[in-house]
Amino acid sequence: MNLVKTSLLSFLATAIKLIAGLVINKAISLFIGPSGLALIGQFRNSTTLISKLSQGAINTGVVKYTSEYRNSSEYCTRLWSTSLKITAFSSVLVGLGLTIFASYWSSYIFKTQEYSYVFVLFGCTSILFSINQLLLSILNGLKDIKTYISSQMIQSVYSLIFTTLLIYLYQLDGALIALVTNQSVIFIVILWKLRNHKEIFFERFIASLDIQMSKRLFKYSLMALVSASVVPISQILIRNFVSESLGWDYAGYWQAMVYISNMYLMVITTALSTYYLPRLSEINDKNELREELINGYRIILPLVSMLSLLMFFLKDFILIILFTEEFKPMLLLFKWQLVGDVLKISSWLLAYLMLAKAMTKVFVITEIFFATTLVLFSFVFVYLYGFVGLSYAFALNYMIYLIVMMCIMKKKLY
Repeated sequence: MNLVKTSLLSFLATAIKLIAGLVINKAISLFIGPSGLALIGQFRNSTTLISKLSQGAINTGVVKYTSEYRNSSEYCTRLWSTSLKITAFSSVLVGLGLTIFASYWSSYIFKTQEYSYVFVLFGCTSILFSINQLLLSILNGLKDIKTYISSQMIQSVYSLIFTTLLIYLYQLDGALIALVTNQSVIFIVILWKLRNHKEIFFERFIASLDIQMSKRLFKYSLMALVSASVVPISQILIRNFVSESLGWDYAGYWQAMVYISNMYLMVITTALSTYYLPRLSEINDKNELREELINGYRIILPLVSMLSLLMFFLKDFILIILFTEEFKPMLLLFKWQLVGDVLKISSWLLAYLMLAKAMTKVFVITEIFFATTLVLFSFVFVYLYGFVGLSYAFALNYMIYLIVMMCIMKKKLY
């Protein structure tokens, strides 16, 4: 399946997810408000890291090596069996940590022990969530895009119904419960969809742990853990700074802008993760690699530019549909946030090479460095320019990141 077909399927899946997100965000805006959205953003950032730890942070490696070994039954069996054992061990360990120290996590993230039960629930369901993500990674690596994306569609529809209902009934508590249980319930659906799969079956998951395969996967664990850590931590630091400087409502407005960026870019990022990572992983020839990236820029760059322009001209309409008039201050962020989004995707096309070619050291250094600069730029620009400074910081950070990626990847491509 080529990039265009993958992008079209990704667009369909993203459209459904966008509709689900639209309704869910409207419910949050109506029943919880800007400060509640900021707290949910804080919790989402925390669960990103927790989820990655629960999965053993190996799923990117599973995608790469499944793509690489998909024609070898023996290697796939060794890979998937080892992956399942790592995932099961990690999720049980993390689940126990969440359950035993639930009061601490609630106090640390929410500044109250009132939400301890959410972490207990998360701990009990983490193994289901983690195995679900492992199976999706295998589907991605096999390039079974139809099954992979249809599973995501089902998850979006379920999330829409379940989350909206819980928010309506229990407000903030309902949103938090939905966040920690959605994907665990979908695990049952994934198992049913894979019951007659030609390549994914029970016998391929029961071989003994392969030490060599574990070492290969753990190269990706470091990259995944760094990525899963620095992005949420940087957002938490920025959100806390904004709340202390401008108030929790402004932290909520910024969270709303981040949410819009993530949602409309999802069609691009889904295509990158479902097509580019497996594709770049299997290419060893520099000329072919360069041609693949050039082709990607021809398709992706005009698309993301068009989407960003559309978001800018429709920003007032988006505010009314997705949120409420209470969120109007966020309109200040649109212009430079959208410029930053174009620069971000432009740099990510090159950055995916680091994942595909297991460039662990370079990936870790750049992730930490640019997460740090984003936080520093945000602090300085908010101090100098106020709330709008957050968008200046975002655009400047990704402009520098793109330049650095071009310099680093020049050696890989020429």
